[in-house]
Amino acid sequence: MPLGSLRPSPLVEQATEHLREQITQGEWPVGTRLPGENALAKALGVGRSTVREALRALAGAGLVQARQGSGVFVIATEAAAGPAEGWAARLRRAAITDVYEVRVIVETQAAALAAGRRTDEDVAALEAALERRSRAAGADDAAFVDADIALHAAVVAAAGNPVLSDLFAEFAPALRERLIDLVELLGLREHDRNPGHDTHEALVAAIRDGDGAAAEEILRTELRQTLAHLHAH
Repeated sequence: MPLGSLRPSPLVEQATEHLREQITQGEWPVGTRLPGENALAKALGVGRSTVREALRALAGAGLVQARQGSGVFVIATEAAAGPAEGWAARLRRAAITDVYEVRVIVETQAAALAAGRRTDEDVAALEAALERRSRAAGADDAAFVDADIALHAAVVAAAGNPVLSDLFAEFAPALRERLIDLVELLGLREHDRNPGHDTHEALVAAIRDGDGAAAEEILRTELRQTLAHLHAH
């Protein structure tokens, strides 16, 4: 069965289902090494990051397994049965666009709350996190993403709601790997080693000044720009 190009949206879900059909219908038997990401991306008419997300979903369903240095192999033709998965496991196999849409909702509201509730200690933590993000501009992509996530975690912490902080902590591992992939894929730091600095500086200033509306809008704009990149790739 030929793969065939996919419709524009939602790409990850379509790619996952298309590849799942190849496996469950026996086109790729157990033990088969799947084509590489470049080949799959070309066959499906999508970006490599979309293929990567689809393969993660299939791995979460127990159909494929990545073997270091060897590729991705089919290990079952039916999704593994088992107990209901936990929240953390659900996030790990979720499409990054789905995770990011929820992130936009959670973090923008957290920023608005932070502006109204921040303490002097919160402001000091935010300014320190912003400085660490700037210093990480000279580091590799993984270190920069870690510093970026730490700043966002400080924003959520300043909201003074432990449930929001716990929710963000659950998001962080799922976000980290995918954001590193995105930075590398799009070359976001090739011309600017500290992308988004002005935006994050303005966000910290809005929270420090108690301007909830500005903090919410600044963060919504920044996160939606990243989400647009994710939808495009």
